[in-house]
Amino acid sequence: MTDERNGLSYADAGVDIEAGDALVSAIGPAVARTMRPGVVSGLGGFGALFDPAAAGYADPILVAATDGVGTKLKLAIDTGRYATVGIDLVAMCVNDLVCQGAEPLFFLDYFATGKLDVDAAAEIVAGIAEGCVMAGAALIGGETAEMPGLYARGDFDLAGFAVGAMERGGGLPADVVEGDVLIGVPSSGVHSNGFSLVRRIVADAGLGWDDPAPFGDGSLGEALLEPTRIYVRPALEALRAGGVHAYAHITGGGLTGNLPRVLPDGLGAEIDLSAWNRPAVFEWLQRTGRVADDEMLRAFNCGIGLVAVVAAGRADAIMQILGAEGMPARRIGAVVPGAGVAYAGRP
Repeated sequence: MTDERNGLSYADAGVDIEAGDALVSAIGPAVARTMRPGVVSGLGGFGALFDPAAAGYADPILVAATDGVGTKLKLAIDTGRYATVGIDLVAMCVNDLVCQGAEPLFFLDYFATGKLDVDAAAEIVAGIAEGCVMAGAALIGGETAEMPGLYARGDFDLAGFAVGAMERGGGLPADVVEGDVLIGVPSSGVHSNGFSLVRRIVADAGLGWDDPAPFGDGSLGEALLEPTRIYVRPALEALRAGGVHAYAHITGGGLTGNLPRVLPDGLGAEIDLSAWNRPAVFEWLQRTGRVADDEMLRAFNCGIGLVAVVAAGRADAIMQILGAEGMPARRIGAVVPGAGVAYAGRP
């Protein structure tokens, strides 16, 4: 018979089950804030249940999206600032859903680390819950994985999974035609793409995250951790008003790579770069890193986080709706014959 007096435990191998249980207890109030009609069961089971009919849908089509935060997480880890990356995680998923014409219904997260820090993890999940509240989605499940030996001490990774719904036949893009107006909705900053280049520029400049931000208030790390803007509520309000033919979420690939994804064959986009004021962070990144214009437009959102493609006769009304919902918008171009994105002017 095995002598268990000096035997190993799971905790000896680096996995603390009690810490995981403590995290579940700690995040309960934050998760409760996200509940909405349609939730049947949430945390605690082997799966979570959601009823689209209880959410008000008669003939729903479900839409799913998954994403992460990329190397922006490294900035959060290096600075010890965890409060906003959860918002980023939700934004990257739910903003994609609304571009399909879907309302986000629920969200699940995956948090992986080498050694679970309950306080840090609880702060991250609180940010996820805050993002869900902003998007109107319920946080109904998730997974916390403690994997010693796979992640360096203090490192972690995040993945998000969002499910939304739309009534059958209500999807986007739809009916995009030549002459449609492109309406740009401002970003809150760099959002969650291009941070490998951001980190390289900062390193080459010899700056630290605690140094004053050269382009704004606070420390450099604090300024760059500004969370991704969540466009769900104003975008859905504008969609329901009529006249929106498509939305493009401007993430990795920038305007150059994302806008053509919602345009039919034979049509392209013409954008006036002087139609908006590019935020100071992008001016600083381009100047400090000596980044070419084309590369800036591929790597970053350059101040436009969402583009609405709308019927020309509805452009003013849609801009008023977006503005009333706290998202000031402006005309930045039009749909034209051709392919890809052509630029005019200079930010």
